[in-house]
Amino acid sequence: MPAALSRSLSLVTPVSTAPSARASAVVCCDPGSQRLMRQIERLAPSDASILIVGESGTGKELMARSLHAHSGRKGPFVAVNCGALSSTLAEAELFGHEAGSFTGATGTRAGWFETANGGTLLLDEIADLSLDLQVKILRVLQEREVVRVGSRKAIPIDVRLIAATNVDLSEAVAAGRFRLDLYYRLNVASIPVAPLRDRPGDILPLVQHFLDAYGQRLRVTQPSLDADAQKALLAHAWPGNIRELENVIHFALLVSPDGTIRTEHLRFTAPPAAAPIAQPASASVQTAGTDASLDPLLAPLDRLFQSPPSQLFPRVEELIVRRAYAHCRGNQVQAARLLGVSRNVLRTQLKRFGLIASETSSPPYPSLAENSPCH
Repeated sequence: MPAALSRSLSLVTPVSTAPSARASAVVCCDPGSQRLMRQIERLAPSDASILIVGESGTGKELMARSLHAHSGRKGPFVAVNCGALSSTLAEAELFGHEAGSFTGATGTRAGWFETANGGTLLLDEIADLSLDLQVKILRVLQEREVVRVGSRKAIPIDVRLIAATNVDLSEAVAAGRFRLDLYYRLNVASIPVAPLRDRPGDILPLVQHFLDAYGQRLRVTQPSLDADAQKALLAHAWPGNIRELENVIHFALLVSPDGTIRTEHLRFTAPPAAAPIAQPASASVQTAGTDASLDPLLAPLDRLFQSPPSQLFPRVEELIVRRAYAHCRGNQVQAARLLGVSRNVLRTQLKRFGLIASETSSPPYPSLAENSPCH
């Protein structure tokens, strides 16, 4: 690997202390990445909210850390995965709570907004938040203060908010899953993070970084790549982006006997990308983004489009949610997994369609239905 490539890496945190090798490297060798870093440097000193958009595994949190590092803010950087927040405790996690405010609240606790006071708060996967919480976050951004659960006292905060998502929020707004006013409040400036396949100039520098990082951890003497392995890495489509690349290099170091990684040591999740086959424009429009397993739906959809009922999309969306919920016998966890959404998103839809009460709180313990199989 050329030495010039490794010099293009700058570290936000030392490899030895980073939670993963991926969390420590900022690579800006590709021209697109260099433009992105220049945009980050321009936006960082502002207190404006930032929306970072990109596929899973592209390094959105790393971009948020870079914004904080260049912002001059003295407080901490705090990252919260909204998809991992419990639907019953999410408000207390974000805004804090007073002792006795709910069962199990044995003491007073500051929320993530207070924890990030003076610094930066990243809300990752923000599209997974319920509509109720979106309203409360909007108020925090407007008033610059939080009210803990169980309290009436407002606490002033100075927090720069960054939101990240792999969901098209404009589509989520149109579908009623995300508030338009919060979308505008968050989207003061938007940073699109390109997938790894669209910035090939970053691939080999990232490889070098992971070789160095995992080489140190595994105590492998100066690991290297042969020429064929480099070509295979550059040809791969990287559907899992940087996260997939990290895993491929980590595994290759574990199985390479002499510290030199060859093509047979690379375990890809999908075959290397082949050259695209030219298609007529009409064919590409008809087949783009389709899944063969959904082919049986094409004919019924075509018939609907010929004579569409009013509000076609909302009605089809409601039908899918209702059928999935019934199919899983009222099990929210299984239905969310079946539809490929978080439980918070599903609960919002169930409330919209009147399948569960909008104000009913979840029981402190899961019901027996939560453990029933989804047939």
